[in-house]
Amino acid sequence: MSLVKEIIAKVKQRDPEEPEFRQAVIEVMESLETTAEKHPEFAKAGIFERIIEPDRTIIFRVPWVDDKGEVRVNRGFRIQFNNAIGPYKGGIRFHPSVNLSIMKFLGFEQIFKNSLTTLPMGGAKGGSDFDPKGKSEEEVMRFCHAFMSELFRHIGPDTDVPAGDIGVGGREIGYMFGYYKKIMNEHTGVLTGKGLDYGGSLIRPEATGYGAVYFAAEMLATRGLDFTGKTVAISGSGNVAQFAMAKVNQLGGKVVTLCDSNATIVDEEGICGDKCDFVMELKNVKRGRIKEYADKFGSVCYLGDSVWDVIRQQGLRVDVAIPCATQNEIDGRNAEALVENGCFCVAEGANMPSAPEAVRVFHDNNVLFGPGKAANAGGVAVSGLEMSQNSLKMSWTREEVDELLLKIMKGIHKATLEASEAYGKKGDYVAGANIAGFMKVARAMLAYGIV
Repeated sequence: MSLVKEIIAKVKQRDPEEPEFRQAVIEVMESLETTAEKHPEFAKAGIFERIIEPDRTIIFRVPWVDDKGEVRVNRGFRIQFNNAIGPYKGGIRFHPSVNLSIMKFLGFEQIFKNSLTTLPMGGAKGGSDFDPKGKSEEEVMRFCHAFMSELFRHIGPDTDVPAGDIGVGGREIGYMFGYYKKIMNEHTGVLTGKGLDYGGSLIRPEATGYGAVYFAAEMLATRGLDFTGKTVAISGSGNVAQFAMAKVNQLGGKVVTLCDSNATIVDEEGICGDKCDFVMELKNVKRGRIKEYADKFGSVCYLGDSVWDVIRQQGLRVDVAIPCATQNEIDGRNAEALVENGCFCVAEGANMPSAPEAVRVFHDNNVLFGPGKAANAGGVAVSGLEMSQNSLKMSWTREEVDELLLKIMKGIHKATLEASEAYGKKGDYVAGANIAGFMKVARAMLAYGIV
């Protein structure tokens, strides 16, 4: 049995109730087989075994009081996975789905994503099963303060620098940073995604969506194509989906779908201009449901169906797919439907939104496929730039940050393709991203000895 197969078997045996984490490890490790053969020094130093184990797994109780005066208890997490190339870095997620498996999968993926950006950032992830939806401002604030009353012990500007994620936007970051600042009596760049008035970076809300589209544009360019005139399906309706939509519109494409957990809307005329502004107002200010878009603009609305279900059921033709919702949202059946309906490019704006069988369908049909750790690295890239600005005690213009983001995404695309070719998997973006991200971290781990 090969080393990689032994490691996968060990993870399956050791973590039987962590399906998301096992899936991520299997996907990465299988693509690293050639690196194990080419670099026996990595195997000798136990790099492969060490990189799949978090440095530290922190689970803690979060008690807080709701508006009725009742005590509520949630569970908090921080998975500090690897800091070989820089401080731990990864988002904080507030969502009912948060559990140990999902946190470990996201933290593991973050190692390679952060490495690909070329910025000095390690991999981490954290969050809670708290759901901010339906909560008052005061309840959200009290929860954030309670969460930070434990998290502050484990983070710092040179230790661990969390960012926002699903359920954690500017509001939540503000409450957490405010409490951190008070109890630590210092103003440091310990969280990213902060407001512009107190150390945040321009382009931060836009970064993941912009980055995914920039990466897709680089993939299209390898076939002499661009976004002009292309029909694009986007899932989700949060920050990532919103700004992916905005950038596609800017580059001449036409976005025809968005969704939330309740419904999918299809607007074959394109979601642009005033329609785009309406979505941002609806989701960011009113915190409403996407169905309201259909009510206002008379578009088609499918209750309870995902974007990918709708494309399969309705035979909706699309050229490019940018999934921006959640893990495993595209299964094998829906991947086949995308291919049948003309899709030739998929850029993952979320973490692992394509199930393994979907990825196989895309590869078998020569679809340009940008995995999340490469295509959605724009968010953490700008988080890293915010860290840099905080360290310098200065800010950069919107144009400067956007230019750096574009440069980083182009660099990720180049590194991914070069790594895939160097290790005998030319054009395989999944293998290329995993290998390129891994090599930098592995070399650093080797330099430190057995730690």
